[in-house]
Amino acid sequence: MRKLTREEIAPLAAYGAVRDDYRKAVITHKRARRLSVGPSVTLLFEDRETLRFQVQEMLWVERIDDDEAIQNELDVYNELMPGPRELSATLFVEITEPGRIRPELDRLIGIDEHVELVIGEDEAERRIAAAFDAKQFEEERISAVQYIRFALDADAAGDFSDSRVRAAVRITHPAYRHEIELRPDLRRSLALGLESEPASLLPPLPDTAPQPEVLLEAASLRVVRPPPPALPGTLVVEARAPLPADAEPDPRTWAELQEAVRRAASDTLAQYGGCRVVADLVPGAPPRWEVLPRKR
Repeated sequence: MRKLTREEIAPLAAYGAVRDDYRKAVITHKRARRLSVGPSVTLLFEDRETLRFQVQEMLWVERIDDDEAIQNELDVYNELMPGPRELSATLFVEITEPGRIRPELDRLIGIDEHVELVIGEDEAERRIAAAFDAKQFEEERISAVQYIRFALDADAAGDFSDSRVRAAVRITHPAYRHEIELRPDLRRSLALGLESEPASLLPPLPDTAPQPEVLLEAASLRVVRPPPPALPGTLVVEARAPLPADAEPDPRTWAELQEAVRRAASDTLAQYGGCRVVADLVPGAPPRWEVLPRKR
């Protein structure tokens, strides 16, 4: 599959407008690509859509909109992109009891030599060992999240795409022996990915960026609620006129601005229990305050 490019990543504001629908579509897509192998190990098979979603969500949560930082995220997740005739998966060791996490992981040291994709059966069985990401391993520890790949040759890829041929994932670790046959929906999704790229699940982006909600208009100022990617609950107080070069505003205008900031902070405190006020005071530009919610 092709690597993700910068042009395929939606800007934060546009992504915010479609995020709920995109999340629902990707969750459904991931459900068909998830496989439990025994009680504690789950594989999520990756493709361009699962990886694009992870990039978009990372940018959204971290509020990243710098081109260089976006490319850094793309570089990280593109390393997980399956290559030609290749299946790529994230392997999760899922242990819910905190006190058991480290002992169970220690028990599974060496699992990187015991995970395989099985195609066919009996004398025709073909076993393809999973290649683990060596950067994730320490000599005597393993992580609960591992990245693995199954490289198929042309014959294996052909058999894998033939639903009449058995296909399963097998773990043969001495402390964890389990095997599970691939479900039909999972296998169809993976076989399709060996032949072509998945269709984009990202909904059409809005033609225009969402506009801020104006809460107060006055001759000297306005108060707005900005659209995403601003944090939900953020309020902005903006002056109409620029700050003079000597940074000495008109006293009456300044008093009106300070009162508007006080009210915005009071409203945010009442709703969220805490807030932070960030002032942007640059001579020659209109004074601006961001009132950011902060939960206590």
